[in-house]
Amino acid sequence: MDPFTKAKDLGIQTEYIDGQGHRHVTDAKALKAILDALPARVPHRFLGEAVVIRSGRPSQTELRQTATFPLRWKIVAGLRVIAEGETRDRVIAWPADLPEGAHLLHLTDASSFTEDAPLIVAPPKAFGGDFDRCWLLAVQLYGIRSARNWGIGDFTDLEALIELAGHLGADGVGLNPLHALFDDRPADCSPYSPNSRLFLNALYIDVEKLPGFQPSVLAEASNTLARLRASDIVDYVAVAELKWHALRAAFDAFRANPKTEHHAAFSKFRAERGALLSRFACFEVLRHKFNGPWWEWPAEWQQPDDARSAALHAGPDAAEIEFVKFVQWAADQQLRSCRDLATRLGLKVGLYLDVAVGVQSDGFDAWNEQAAISRHLAVGAPPDALNTAGQNWGLAGFNAAGLEIRSFEPFREMLRASMRHAGAIRLDHVLGLKRLYLVPHGFAADNGVYVQMPFEALLAATAQESIAHRCVVIGEDLGTVPEGFREQMADWGIWSYQVMMFERDDHGKFCDIDHYTPNALVTFNTHDLSTYAGWRSFSDLALKRSLGIDPGESDEARWHALTMLNDVLRHHAIHRHDLFAVVGFLARTRSRLLAVSLEDLLGVLDQPNIPGTVNEHPNWRQRLPLAIDEIASAIDVAALKTATGTRAPV
Repeated sequence: MDPFTKAKDLGIQTEYIDGQGHRHVTDAKALKAILDALPARVPHRFLGEAVVIRSGRPSQTELRQTATFPLRWKIVAGLRVIAEGETRDRVIAWPADLPEGAHLLHLTDASSFTEDAPLIVAPPKAFGGDFDRCWLLAVQLYGIRSARNWGIGDFTDLEALIELAGHLGADGVGLNPLHALFDDRPADCSPYSPNSRLFLNALYIDVEKLPGFQPSVLAEASNTLARLRASDIVDYVAVAELKWHALRAAFDAFRANPKTEHHAAFSKFRAERGALLSRFACFEVLRHKFNGPWWEWPAEWQQPDDARSAALHAGPDAAEIEFVKFVQWAADQQLRSCRDLATRLGLKVGLYLDVAVGVQSDGFDAWNEQAAISRHLAVGAPPDALNTAGQNWGLAGFNAAGLEIRSFEPFREMLRASMRHAGAIRLDHVLGLKRLYLVPHGFAADNGVYVQMPFEALLAATAQESIAHRCVVIGEDLGTVPEGFREQMADWGIWSYQVMMFERDDHGKFCDIDHYTPNALVTFNTHDLSTYAGWRSFSDLALKRSLGIDPGESDEARWHALTMLNDVLRHHAIHRHDLFAVVGFLARTRSRLLAVSLEDLLGVLDQPNIPGTVNEHPNWRQRLPLAIDEIASAIDVAALKTATGTRAPV
């Protein structure tokens, strides 16, 4: 079979029209590299894809022409057959009383050919939230200043932010991903390029709250701590050196005193996270031992193996493995305390957490799930008006074949980890649930392909985990998406993400309030866009030009945008044009969630991240101008509460 035919059978789109209207056909060598990177999968004979049944709704599945009849089917949950039957035509009508869950469907036709496929019985919709309308304070946690933190915002600062949010009238705090990064690469600090989406970033731990914390560490590092606290930029290398030293000292003291209530909590955490935590701990130890990417390790460790992992736990590396688990327990406990505080204060959402679209190819998730995640393929985007060469984000993402082979469990694990302490999550680049643009390593970004994903099955799995965790799911659906995409998301109860900067017509006119949908999070900007103060002052344009970057907008276009903003505000009798005017406008939309960034409330000019830059701009490093205990007095709280007051039910 030639590669283009094989690609078509696997749902790979080998040609596309880019954002500039140009037709692209994937190079044959690039296509071969893509096909070689995907796991082998036996083509479906009876079914086109995994079966999805929505609880309480009549459901049937059409079989392919290759089946011979009669065809027998049975549904297996664990080791138990929960339903079975036979069909003599090309449609199977499923029983109405199937239990919700992820099951296995086993099919056998008259020729004794058999086929297995995942079968998901899902709730009708994802969790819709138990609130009417509210707003969230959006924050870059690393950038929080306080007199006590170690030069980077931490989970104790997050508790203070939760209290601040309650004081301001907000119902939660929104954060960038808290995913685990690489402890030995602290300068690689983008929260959207994680080692693992299943575990937490240890640098957010307040080490002084650890059981076993050694106060002598403070005295030894007093000069360094003073410098880090005073700095306007997070010095990740210095912060990491201090924190990991303190974590190890605390762990040694913790181990030396085994009969405390903390050890019981630690044991409970290890049991909760189970084999996944054990694998992560082993991976981290092996990564440091072999000092290279996992595909260059000794052959016996290039694949996760629970038996070898158990032996490693009992060997000379046992203490180091336990240390990794201790660190993750500490992070989880402190994040849980933040969630519990939000609950006690009556915040309706609590924590709203971001989920990155992919992972680094040499990280834990890619090692742990080599069928569902291919290290040879990077997620990106085809050429468009702003990125004429296309984009390669350098992240490994899920692939359809591997997810189906694993009955979508890797995707579920990612959701569970993200929802563990969250009242809402946002899936970055949610279009990736339907199709991913993948670029093979060694090829230009415009030589990728669109790979179709099992959209319905992923939505069903999302709905299941959302209901189980009572967690609202928001999909980052910015830009152009396929026809019907947003409608299908909405039908499953996945919320939209509407950014006012982008909600404009072809003439630059801002959309009116009735344009915004009820089940959406609405905001003026994002961390990748200018702050409100920077946008009004043109400083974002000036900064990008100074860095040699085309801002994609002229000064004349910005003046026009400001005029259009004034027009839509005046239309609603809002005669100011400050941040509170914009917040007041967004608060009048039907959207049930509104996010306001802390940078905007403090009038910060520079944006947290400038896409397309690495060292030219201090991305993910900038700290706020004020300490956490100074923020409330710097904000016009009365004006903010007036602006957000229309968050009441309508």
